[in-house]
Amino acid sequence: MSEIRVASRYAKSLIELAQEKGVLEQVKEDMDMFAKVLDQSRDLRLLMRNPVVKSDKKLAVINALFKGKVNDLTLAFFSIVARKGRESVLEFIASEFVSQYNVYKGITTASVTTAVPLTEELRNELGKRLVAQTGQRVELEEKIDPSLIGGFVLRVGDQQIDSSVKYNLNKLRNKFKDNPYINKL
Repeated sequence: MSEIRVASRYAKSLIELAQEKGVLEQVKEDMDMFAKVLDQSRDLRLLMRNPVVKSDKKLAVINALFKGKVNDLTLAFFSIVARKGRESVLEFIASEFVSQYNVYKGITTASVTTAVPLTEELRNELGKRLVAQTGQRVELEEKIDPSLIGGFVLRVGDQQIDSSVKYNLNKLRNKFKDNPYINKL
C-alpha cells in the first residue's frame, strides 16, 4: 500500500479520535509542531525512514523529543504507529492530517510570492479579497522572490494569478519576437 494512502487512513483515524475526545485543536498543533521538527531536522527524518533502526528505538527518540510537549493522545498515536512498524510514514501522516483538518474546518491555503515583504495593510486586504472570492477561511503563506522585480504571484488551490513585473516583461519579450510588421521570408 502506498505511503500516501496509509498516511491518509491514519490521519483520518486520528482526526476522528481527536474529535471524539474533544482535543482536535491540540492534536492539530502537535502535528504542526511534529512536521516543523521533521522539516528542520534532517537527521530525525532520516532516522524515521531508516529500516535498520528498530521501531522501539525510534519510539524512544520520539518520546524523548515530544513527551510532555504534546497531548497524550498524540503521543499514544505515535506509539501505535511505531508498534505497527509505520514510523517512516509519520511525516506523511502529519502533512495529511493538516490537509484533512483544513478540509474539515473549511480552510484554504493560499500562497503569495512577492519581490518584497507584504505590509500589514496589504496582507489584510489580500486576506479579505480571498475570503470573499473563495467563501472559506484562508491561511496565507508568504514567500519572497526578488527576481519578480515587482507585483505578485498568487496560488489558491489549482489556480494561479501571475501579476509580476517579471512575467509581464517575458510576455512583452515574446510579443516582440513575433513582430507582425517584419516581412517573413
